[in-house]
Amino acid sequence: MDSNYNSLTQIEQKINGSRKFSNYVIGGMLTIGGVGFILASLSSYTGKDLLPLGNPSTLLFVPQGLIMGAYGVIANLLNLYLWYMVWVNFGSGFNKFDKNSKIVQISRKGLFKDVEVNVNFDEIKSVKLDISEGFNPRRRIALVLKGRKKILPLSGAGELKPLLQVEEEGARLAKFLNVNLEGLK
Repeated sequence: MDSNYNSLTQIEQKINGSRKFSNYVIGGMLTIGGVGFILASLSSYTGKDLLPLGNPSTLLFVPQGLIMGAYGVIANLLNLYLWYMVWVNFGSGFNKFDKNSKIVQISRKGLFKDVEVNVNFDEIKSVKLDISEGFNPRRRIALVLKGRKKILPLSGAGELKPLLQVEEEGARLAKFLNVNLEGLK
């Protein structure tokens, strides 16, 4: 983000989605594991080793082969879901703040269709820093709307920026929108 928002009339923030390195690693591990369990199950059923490691053909099909096959099917269903999320780039999009039209446009890719929200500057009560530390930390910037308890998150899911950076971005955005900043203690 640009540090001088006063001279700008429009800000556009790109939001990253599910195309992250960690999702590729987890998807690869699920693929290998799911196929491995199905091959182990088939090996125990046919009596032939279909895997280069171990001797899965020596396993009893009932119950070990069946259970391994069930694990393989479940892993591959999760696998399909995760790869679909990566392919769609779920959660990616942008935030656009336009002083000329006084509109905030929030756009995200959904699972089956895109989600787009347009909000007038007049409807915005404040910019809120939603910060929680601990086992599952969260550091995000959100818009609080007037007359409603609705909060529109502006940060991408799973983003864990440094606390100072989140505070600075929130303060600059509040100044740009000419609203209060909430969440600082």
